[in-house]
Amino acid sequence: MLSNISRLSNKGMCMHVVVIGAGVIGVTTAYYLSQRGCRVTVVDRSKDVANGATYANAGQLSYSFTDALAKPDFVSKIPELLVGRDRGYRMRFAPDLIPWGLRFLSQCTTRRAAENTVAVLKSALRSEKLMQELREELPFNFYHRPAGKLVLLGDEEELLAAQINVDLKRRHGCETEILDPGAAINIEPTLTEVTDIFAGAVYSKKDSVADAQLFTLALKKILEQTGLVTFRLGTPVLRLLKNSHKLKSVQLQDGELAADAVVVCAGAWSDSLLRPLGIKPHIYPVRGYSVTLPAGPAAPSASVTVSNRKIVFSRLNGRIRIAGFADFAGFRTDADNNRINALHDTAREYAPLAADYDADERAAWGGFRPMTPNGRPLVGPSGIDGLYLNTGHGMLGWTLACASASDVAHSIAGNLSNPV
Repeated sequence: MLSNISRLSNKGMCMHVVVIGAGVIGVTTAYYLSQRGCRVTVVDRSKDVANGATYANAGQLSYSFTDALAKPDFVSKIPELLVGRDRGYRMRFAPDLIPWGLRFLSQCTTRRAAENTVAVLKSALRSEKLMQELREELPFNFYHRPAGKLVLLGDEEELLAAQINVDLKRRHGCETEILDPGAAINIEPTLTEVTDIFAGAVYSKKDSVADAQLFTLALKKILEQTGLVTFRLGTPVLRLLKNSHKLKSVQLQDGELAADAVVVCAGAWSDSLLRPLGIKPHIYPVRGYSVTLPAGPAAPSASVTVSNRKIVFSRLNGRIRIAGFADFAGFRTDADNNRINALHDTAREYAPLAADYDADERAAWGGFRPMTPNGRPLVGPSGIDGLYLNTGHGMLGWTLACASASDVAHSIAGNLSNPV
């Protein structure tokens, strides 16, 4: 693939695409566009790539675990969420949450939850194959490791729901299995050191962990070397301009940037760019958190998700990243310290030997995950000529990055080479 980039850059291809957003979604989109001979300008208000939701996410490439958040059992949890009894969620009512929430609730049926889970699963399985191709081609290390993933289930009700999902995914080519506690401990012996009794686990052998920030930073360097991709960082996008039904340009602080096509990869901030054009993506900023610590004496090797505590443990380059929680409070960040401390304390209560919780080298992070009501990302043409979307990946941006970037690049290159 890299040889393809060099060959195309020497040809001086003239199609120019602007990518708005320099997270893992935007930079991977730039990569696949450059593979198709496009010149690309990546624009972001941050001073470097991967400074938002990509920066310190859980690190899980969860190709087998695409279960929709909107499902029937979520409705039954709403009363306790509203009064703050579930530490993993925080809700603060605001005008923009109500219409989004009503759309979310409309997806909480058995049929729609299954449809949404399968739709994202198909993209995830394609993303897995594309990531394998990238790993064989790209000459850098981002600590990719085939760790396998265990989702620990707290009770029989969770086991029953998990079995239904396992059967559903198997019909679509995804093999996961239900394990009893003993079998789960055989795979991950450190589970003997957790404080809760768990009823069983869902296991996928092929799921991986990798550092999304390192991947994005290294890919940026390679793209700059090709001469096809330019990064304009520290440059806020003010608005998108159009003539009639065709996108005209991108308005930056220092002038307009014209392009044959524009891709919005702005994550949780996509709404503010698209709504003035009459596009309503219904993306809500759901804030999540992580703490990265030195590994403890019982740090898990497998990627571990604890479903009833809303936390995950990922071993990345010898350290433990603990991530989780989902806060529906708009773009507020005033509770970050409290929420990060709550995440830290929850992990310590559950797995006291998984990390060195008292270490000075504690790296804490909070980021906004761009959630659509049905959990499906928005990928492809927007309805306005020349404007494309690659946003709304929720908690699965790292997992879906390759497939959604490849899909939108294919759509753009096809339209640009065959104009109407």
